[in-house]
Amino acid sequence: MHMLWRTLLHSVLSRFGPRLGHYDVASTRFVTLPTDQDILRHMNNGVYLSIMDIARFDLLHRTGIWAIFLKRGWYPVVVSETISFRKSLTLGQKFTVESRILGFDEKAVYVEQRFVRPDADGNPEIYAQGFIRGRFLKRSGGVVGIDELVDAVGAVPDDLTVPAWLLEWSADVAMPATRAAAPSHWA
Repeated sequence: MHMLWRTLLHSVLSRFGPRLGHYDVASTRFVTLPTDQDILRHMNNGVYLSIMDIARFDLLHRTGIWAIFLKRGWYPVVVSETISFRKSLTLGQKFTVESRILGFDEKAVYVEQRFVRPDADGNPEIYAQGFIRGRFLKRSGGVVGIDELVDAVGAVPDDLTVPAWLLEWSADVAMPATRAAAPSHWA
């Protein structure tokens, strides 16, 4: 339930945050709450993924992409995600999630997100880093193709590239299509 309140708060804050270009880095500020903590008194690993969702919506709102999606009846879904942890976030710590669109493959968009806090010298330091592969669906049914998405959002910068390891990872962790069989058998 606490994520609902946090989502609503950031939805309001996004409307007043600085506007960004479609491929700019969005910085979204957070503070670790008591409800974020696990039994070891640091932010629970699942909370990181939920906060990444909120930060991506901030990115979509502040870049104007969300308004484009609403007009067309589109919405994003996460296909796969991965996160690596470097340092723990503890109660009351302020941190920023930096989110940026890395690029596209033939079916999906890739987003990188970093959990950042200042180090002892005040320089930004990465505490955790996550990547998502997302698709876009139509409320009327069907999938938004990448060509259709790019036509709606605008030209893709030439320097936008998805790292090869991330493309390989997405292929390696891919699940069968929703209409294909996916039996659960343990080897």
